[in-house]
Amino acid sequence: MAKQPRSLAGRVVAITGAARGIGRATAVALVREGASVAIGDLDAPLARRTAEEIGPAATAFALDVTDRASFEAFIGGVEAQLGPVDVLVNNAGIMPLGPFVEEDDATARRLVDINVHGVMHGMKVVLPRFVARGAGHLVNIASAAGKGPYPGGATYCGTKHFVVGVSETVRGELRGSGVDVSVVMPVVVDTELATGVGTPRGIPRIKPHDVAEAIVETLRRPRFDVYVPRSIGPLTALSAAMPRSVRELAMRAIGADRVLWVEGAARRGYEVRAARSEPAALTESGR
Repeated sequence: MAKQPRSLAGRVVAITGAARGIGRATAVALVREGASVAIGDLDAPLARRTAEEIGPAATAFALDVTDRASFEAFIGGVEAQLGPVDVLVNNAGIMPLGPFVEEDDATARRLVDINVHGVMHGMKVVLPRFVARGAGHLVNIASAAGKGPYPGGATYCGTKHFVVGVSETVRGELRGSGVDVSVVMPVVVDTELATGVGTPRGIPRIKPHDVAEAIVETLRRPRFDVYVPRSIGPLTALSAAMPRSVRELAMRAIGADRVLWVEGAARRGYEVRAARSEPAALTESGR
């Protein structure tokens, strides 16, 4: 007999980078399910406006995911105000693009600080709490780029491969603990982060609410691999089984090798904010 879906009513969910984009859409979807949501974001004023717009079940908190102490304060503040955290959605991320050989060190460091260390900080802060209680759900937002190579975004893809790999390994370490781990791998999502980015032939560009609904569903019925849309799961598995030469030929045939090759002018506003680490660039989620 299939397990009954879990109710999210009364659950406390902390979401990083939740002032806009996928994070905001996820907060809205979870509040609709009856959860209490903590919106963590570097842009504290925007986080407060977002929480006010969502309603009393959403609470804003300042958060710099690159700072372990800030993450500790975020989770501590959430638990002091809302109660023990049941779910952490590691959503914050950035996606500067360009040829790897032209990427400056500051950009690479910022990508790793946010997309890698930001995820690890969240995991290391909440997982001991989850293990001690024998319950909890960790949701790491990765990307379809965490399963394949996309020229033009080498360091970004590397960070998302890390998120997939660390999630899978920690899931193995926590087996039998009562803690669930999920990794969400969307295709290109229609947010500011994806400005100017293309899509492979036959693969739709999705909306933030599509990812939010997938997160809600995996919290109700836990699973590890969360592809958005679901149809790319079998395609990813098939691709992995192909010889490399065939896989690369298939990627070129559908234009996947050109998705992240973007004219600089098309993304200049986003790229400048990401390079300067301005709040608006740090509240999107990575794909």
